[in-house]
Amino acid sequence: MTKTIRIALAGPGAFGIKHLDGLKNIEGVEVTSIIGRELGKAREVADKYGAKHVTTDLGEALARDDVDAVILCTPTQMHAEQSIAAMKAGKHVQVEIPLCDKLEEGRAVVEMQRKTGLVAMVGHTRRFNPSHQYVNQKIVAGEFNILQMDVQTFFFRRTNMNALGQARSWTDHLLWHHAAHTVDLFQYQTGSKVVKANAVQGPIHPTLGIAMDMSIQLQTESGAICTLSLSFNNDGPLGTFFRYIGDTATYIARYDDLFTGKEEKIDVSQVDVSMNGIELQDREFIAAIREGREPNSSVGQVLPCYEVLDQLERQLTA
Repeated sequence: MTKTIRIALAGPGAFGIKHLDGLKNIEGVEVTSIIGRELGKAREVADKYGAKHVTTDLGEALARDDVDAVILCTPTQMHAEQSIAAMKAGKHVQVEIPLCDKLEEGRAVVEMQRKTGLVAMVGHTRRFNPSHQYVNQKIVAGEFNILQMDVQTFFFRRTNMNALGQARSWTDHLLWHHAAHTVDLFQYQTGSKVVKANAVQGPIHPTLGIAMDMSIQLQTESGAICTLSLSFNNDGPLGTFFRYIGDTATYIARYDDLFTGKEEKIDVSQVDVSMNGIELQDREFIAAIREGREPNSSVGQVLPCYEVLDQLERQLTA
């Protein structure tokens, strides 16, 4: 319980740095290895955050005795395979969203977790943002019931850039990455599985090969509905904005901030030990390892999200 948890981080790009900043605030955690595509850049990050080992080979890091757990911030297409490799090597794993972009690969990760009993969780950060935690606490207390969620996920990203404006080695995806946040959160907050799902998408980008605009409708067994609009073409405020419409209140969540339906700010500073959703996600990962328990946002818990995404992809390609 008191042993230092030693972490290897793969993918020290925009999101990898957010995890490293979060880990700095957690007691009993040491980053021992950085794995990057470019050795020079990985070494710069390792020097900044005190990691003694740097490599371009994940397998090399997984073989080390001074690595207990791995955080994967690598391209989407590597997530499932690398998660399985980590668990085969006896390491706990937290993989950034999405778990997969093929459902059978996500199911294989869940099967490996069940075989090994290791902690394996996915970076569904919305479960951990104080704004959404506040709403969840109201739901659990029986004070709020979701009737509808209206969600906008908007970016201006017509070239293959990451959140820091740097060129990406892979292509982002509205359905398998960005819709995954909302599909999971909708089922998590309603405590009910999606039973109806529909999607339409705009034209496929000639060079990126992906749809740049998408609209999704969902309904759960409980009857709650969700409307999700996604765009890489939005030249305006960027990010994801959630409107919870319920039987007793309306809430608007913008990342870690929360407002009433009349735009009155709600103080969520006391909801958890931090206002940083990524740090809170990492705290849950470390706590689950220490306590030998299933984490919130475990691979098993989030698999229903990817089942819905698979269904939507089949619709869109039919």
